[in-house]
Amino acid sequence: MEIGFIILGIAAGILSGLFGIGGGMVMVPSLIAIFGLPILDANATSLAAMLLPVGILGVITYYKAGYINIRNSLWISGGLVIGSYFGAECAVLVKESILAKCYAVLLFYIAFSYLDIPAYFKKDKTPLPPSNPARHLNLWGLIAVGIAAGIIAGLFGKGGGIIIVPAMVKFFKYDAKAAAATSLAALQLPVGLPSVLVYAENGHLNLLSAGLIAGGIVFGAFVGTKLAVKMPSKMFKKVYAAFLLLVAFYMAFKYA
Repeated sequence: MEIGFIILGIAAGILSGLFGIGGGMVMVPSLIAIFGLPILDANATSLAAMLLPVGILGVITYYKAGYINIRNSLWISGGLVIGSYFGAECAVLVKESILAKCYAVLLFYIAFSYLDIPAYFKKDKTPLPPSNPARHLNLWGLIAVGIAAGIIAGLFGKGGGIIIVPAMVKFFKYDAKAAAATSLAALQLPVGLPSVLVYAENGHLNLLSAGLIAGGIVFGAFVGTKLAVKMPSKMFKKVYAAFLLLVAFYMAFKYA
């Protein structure tokens, strides 16, 4: 069991480094399907595993490649702290099956927006000029993204990257890789602490499991960012969308 948690952490770390999602996207479904944890226990374990700066090696890699603006990441982190508390408070009051179905719907929506299917039918397929990932953005917009991401993180045990990355791409015209890098940097602060405390108070937290997973994430995140930096942005978005669809189908059928 302990070795399994470490392996899960490595896998979650690779995906975290690749997509800036915090790793919860693979941790929560795996903890439910493989380790038999209830969804709220899985949420708590996932969030607790991400409290320490387990992706810091990946952040350094992204920063050296010029993909991270520290100021923008810090404002998002502030919003995450606020939102995660309210998300966790809602999660402990809602039925697990309803949570899972809402999560699946959200994943389907984001995945299809990343695939941008209508673009295949457009006559003018001239690519847009690349965005500048280092520019300064409106701080209230960044905080709002953080709050929304925090609510989702508290509800579903995800690090919030599932909201941050698409929001940075759609609303702030970020390159997908730069958005993932910004998200990963924002998640290095203990932004999920309020929601972890709520889950702990309700008896859903196992610190040993979270610690073992966190150890695996450190290594995995470094590997994931190395892969992401080398991957073309267009391919990056398609791989991300495919990953979201797989998780969405799993959650939809698991709680059908």
